[in-house]
Amino acid sequence: MTEQSKPRPGVHSPRQSTATRLVRQATGGTRFLVVLILLISVFSFFSLSQPRFFTHSNVEALLTSASILWVVSIGLTFVMLTGGFDLSLGSLLALSGVVFGLCNLDLHLPAALSIPVTVVVGACLGGLVNGVLIGRLGLSFLIVTLGTLTLYRGLVNLITNTKTRGISSSLLDRIAFSHLAGLPIPVWIMAATFVVALWILSGTYFGRDVYAVGGNHVAARLSGVRVPSTIVAVYAIAGALAALGGVLETARVGAVSPGIGQTIIFDATAAVLLGGTSFAGGVGGVGGTAVAVIFLATLQNGLAVAGVQSFWQQVITGAILIVAVLIEWAQRGDSPLRRHRPDPDTHPTPLIRGPGRL
Repeated sequence: MTEQSKPRPGVHSPRQSTATRLVRQATGGTRFLVVLILLISVFSFFSLSQPRFFTHSNVEALLTSASILWVVSIGLTFVMLTGGFDLSLGSLLALSGVVFGLCNLDLHLPAALSIPVTVVVGACLGGLVNGVLIGRLGLSFLIVTLGTLTLYRGLVNLITNTKTRGISSSLLDRIAFSHLAGLPIPVWIMAATFVVALWILSGTYFGRDVYAVGGNHVAARLSGVRVPSTIVAVYAIAGALAALGGVLETARVGAVSPGIGQTIIFDATAAVLLGGTSFAGGVGGVGGTAVAVIFLATLQNGLAVAGVQSFWQQVITGAILIVAVLIEWAQRGDSPLRRHRPDPDTHPTPLIRGPGRL
């Protein structure tokens, strides 16, 4: 093979199968395998040491409880793949529950209509507020999302007067407690969210744009990628999925509560980082995030079954987040919050968009 015919590092060979590319892109590399091994080990340990762990009812409870973190983490994965971050997702989740309550209880809209309205509001808040300020105006994502975190939480407390409101809806009850083909409805929602997200990232030009923006903003723009529009879109996706998480949380507790979602951003960050997505952007995917979410849910559920206090569960989750950041730092060799600018000689240039591509 001549020097000219050798493929550039990181560029997919035409002979490389589509399945191989999808797996690598979805999982985020070797860190996915590490988390998968940890998941199998932790699951096996609790199954052998705790008789109540590996039961049908407990496994169902484990998966159902993971559904909210699952959808929020997948939304955060989109944002982090572009090199951004969203601190406001927990507050937006709580605000979405309030929006659902306003639609269903105050405006007397049926739950079947209140749910899509809530998701659309979440997408608008994520895209038109965070996305526009960050993508269009070029403001710092940390400052913007810290501001919206406080703004949304303040709106939640203002609207609810810090009081919980009970909500009765047969549709919410079915979402929270019914089964379809032997599996809880939240599990089907998890599966649908994952499949759609995987298809978007691996099978569409928009997904390629997301990775291109995360790899190098300047190169992506020169290649024809609409960088601001892509950034607005990923924050809108994250907002929509946070709103979906708010609906799931409201269905699970049967109430509109102003106190929900306060710590979910930390668990979501741990899941996305453990799953192989980089703070710098351009590396990772929803496959690794999904496995990391199940790992965290299994760990927390197993500790609860073993009788470990919830405070220790928080300590362990926090330690896992620190370890994930250290792994990120070790793999990159510099600060995880500093933008990574790949060397054009060793990293692929984003694909040039042809006429007619979205």
